[in-house]
Amino acid sequence: MAEQATDFDAAGFFQALESTALARGLKWKQVSEATGVSTSTLSRMAQGRGPDAASQAKLAAWAGLNPADFTGIARRSSAPEPLARLTAQLRRDPNLTPEAAQALEEVIKATYERLTRGRSPDKR
Repeated sequence: MAEQATDFDAAGFFQALESTALARGLKWKQVSEATGVSTSTLSRMAQGRGPDAASQAKLAAWAGLNPADFTGIARRSSAPEPLARLTAQLRRDPNLTPEAAQALEEVIKATYERLTRGRSPDKR
C-alpha cells in the first residue's frame, strides 16, 4: 500500500531527536530520564517505529519540535521555507561562532541546491 501524504515521518522525527541529543551531549538513557519516555520506546523508534502519542508529545516538548513538521500535510503558503528556518536557527545557536554558523550555512545551502535541482517547488 502506498504511503499517504499525511503519514507521520517517524524516522525523520527520530533523527531530529537524535540531533537534539547530540547537540546537548546526552545519551539516550539521559533523554529517557529527562522526558519520562522509556529507553525501550526510544529503541523501537531507532528501528523506525513511531512513538505513541504521549511519548511523542513528551519528546517533542523536550526537543522543542513540532510533530506537525513531520507529516506530509501541506503547509500554508505563508510558512517560512525550511532552509530559511534552518539559517535562522544556526545563527541563534549559542554554541556556534558567527563564522561557524556561516560555514555550516554554506555547506547546507550548496547541498540543498544540489539535491533539489530540477524539482518543482511544490514537490520539495
